[in-house]
Amino acid sequence: MLNDIKILIGDDSILARKQLKDIISMSGSPIFFDASNGQEAIDIYKKEHPDLVFLDIVMPVKDGNAAIREIIEFDKDADIIIVSSVGTQSQLKAAIETGARDFIQKPLNADQVRHIITSRFEGR
Repeated sequence: MLNDIKILIGDDSILARKQLKDIISMSGSPIFFDASNGQEAIDIYKKEHPDLVFLDIVMPVKDGNAAIREIIEFDKDADIIIVSSVGTQSQLKAAIETGARDFIQKPLNADQVRHIITSRFEGR
């Protein structure tokens, strides 16, 4: 189902990125791109045009909300999912208002991640 789907994972934790990749890889073999900060996420998005983006809110250089803003300015149809443990209501509200389409709370729930993947790519 996920073969040839491009997925960008932006998180300053290498462990969090690996965990998310492991869960997603159970549903197929997508092409992954890693970003360890918000600026890297923006740069990779503009170069690779991924089908789906998972972004942490709290990251160095530029936070997730700044990255969402710039990615949406570049591509208003970008499909961005927030993945964060520090979900203050104001940060989450800002992320959704800025253009994020969904939110996953850390620690990751594999079923929730798979549901997001299948709802987007079922039938591909």
